Order: sequence, then structure tokens, then C-alpha cells
Amino acid sequence: MAHISFSELKIWVECAFKHKLVYINRIKSFEGNVYTAFGSAIHSVCEEKILNENLDEKKHFQNKFLEELKALPEDVKNNLKKKLVNDMRAQGEMLAPIIIPELKNHFKDFEVISVEEQLFEPIKEFTQNEFDFKGFIDLVIQTPDGKYHIIDWKSCSWGWDSRRRTEKMTTYQLTFYKYYWALKHNIDPKNIETHFALLKRTAKYNNIEIFKVTSGKKKTENALKMLKKTLYNINNKIHIKNRLSCHGRFGACEFYKTKHCT
Repeated sequence: MAHISFSELKIWVECAFKHKLVYINRIKSFEGNVYTAFGSAIHSVCEEKILNENLDEKKHFQNKFLEELKALPEDVKNNLKKKLVNDMRAQGEMLAPIIIPELKNHFKDFEVISVEEQLFEPIKEFTQNEFDFKGFIDLVIQTPDGKYHIIDWKSCSWGWDSRRRTEKMTTYQLTFYKYYWALKHNIDPKNIETHFALLKRTAKYNNIEIFKVTSGKKKTENALKMLKKTLYNINNKIHIKNRLSCHGRFGACEFYKTKHCT
């Protein structure tokens, strides 16, 4: 059965032709860099420490970071900046021991429901073909008031500005997670809250910041409408180039002015 993840949806919204290159033509796009290596390593600390309080967070981070660096493409490894790698090693050692204590400080008492939980739920809003929504939720906890809390870890440098915190496509990730997790477990969405947890490498203070993202009925409807439109176009092989996305907020598209997209 066909499926779609949030990252795939995000690429389609960015540019339907880029989606075709990556997901239909299977042309390799971005394969990682030192920042994604750091993010994967610090995410691993979050995942393992919540399950094993005896974990040596610093050692685990260093081992995973080295492992992730070794897995990078050769051209990326050959251009790694030693100072940046050393800075990140120190930043990871600083962050690793304070993540779970800050989680406990923020939510006080809670029970861990799941870690790295997979979603693979049918998208009933789209009826032309069968699609599932695929995703992985970093952490789900439940507080004594009965509320469930979906948490997504995000590594970053100094933090997010107000624009990033309220950006539609950024927050829709948690909207979809909440909607499909509620369906999977037959839980009233009113009893589910969603949060981003920022793991800040270079911030001078407040290095772990957890903030709530709300997803009411209207926002959920808009997100599902976008998903339905995306699936319609994918299912009907409509792949229009979005020239406005060639130079995005975070730099030029990797296919810009290549043989794949001229």
C-alpha cells in the first residue's frame, strides 16, 4: 500500500517537481551533513536515556556522533571543518546530561507511554486510492491529569524565532502526529497536547526549551485538506515546478541548475 510521510508532504508543498525527482525518479538528494549527524546523535541520547536512567549520556553522544560522521558521504567527510566538529562534540557533552532533567522539570510527574512510536494509519480523507500516513513520534508521555503529550525533539543552534515557531509547515508536523496518534489509539484529541523540545547547541542560556503547539479543529481541517490535495496530485501524476522554491529560506534547492532541473 502506498504511504506518505510528513517529510515527503513537505517536499511536495515546496515543489511538486522536486517530489517527483526524489520519490518517483529516486534521484538521491540531500544525504546529510555535520548538523544532521549532530541531530541524530543527540536524538539517540533522548531516546535511550528515557528508557535507561543509567545510560552514560556523554559517552553515548560521542559514540553516536562519531558513528554518524563516518556514515556521511565521502565528499562531505572530506570537507568537514575540524573546529566545528570539536565545537559540536563539546556542545553535545553539555546538552546530553540536562535533557531528561529538564523534561522532568517541565512536566513534573509523568509516565512514559512510548518512545519512537511508529504511525502507519490509513488516510480516510482520500478515497481515490489507498494511502497510509507514516511517521515516528519521538516521545509520548502522560501526566497525572490524564493528558497525553506528544513531544518532538529538534536540535538547533541558538533557537527558533517567532516566525519559525508559528510557521504553518513546521507546526503541521505535530498536527498530523496528534490526529493520527489519536485515531490509532482511539483517544479524544482534546486529551492530547503537542510540544517541540528545542535542543540548542549555541544558546547562552535556556539550552533545553519545551513549548506547546496547539492544533484545534480548524487547523487540523486545513492540514488534512493540504494532505488530500497533495495525494490527489501525486495519484494523478501532476508534478508542476515551483520556481519560487528554487531559492528557499535555507538555501538553493540541490537540484537547481542541474541536469535534473534546468
